[in-house]
Amino acid sequence: MKRKADQRKIRHARLRAKIKGTAVRPRLSVFRSSQHIYGQLINDETGKTLVSFNNLKLKEKKNLKKSVIAKQVGMNLAKQALAKKIKKAVFDRGGYKYHGRIKALAEGAREGGLEF
Repeated sequence: MKRKADQRKIRHARLRAKIKGTAVRPRLSVFRSSQHIYGQLINDETGKTLVSFNNLKLKEKKNLKKSVIAKQVGMNLAKQALAKKIKKAVFDRGGYKYHGRIKALAEGAREGGLEF
């Protein structure tokens, strides 16, 4: 039997075969650990990260649910992207279900002004 992490990597590889980020429309990649959540906009043509944000950079996060923190991460990521004149992106859920913290981050990015 394969471990959960191995199954997620297989799902992520299957998704990555279909999704590609460009300079005009970078890939919004999400990584979720048990404690933290990370989001970054990546240009796959050059292999460069354009914008990144995670919950470690948030100032106020005490006594907040993880989904609320994820939404704030999405909003801050979108704010940074708009500052660099990036308005559209392709969402890469990283092999995770579009549910919970992943969904909250995506909704926060949409509320922040990012389109995908």
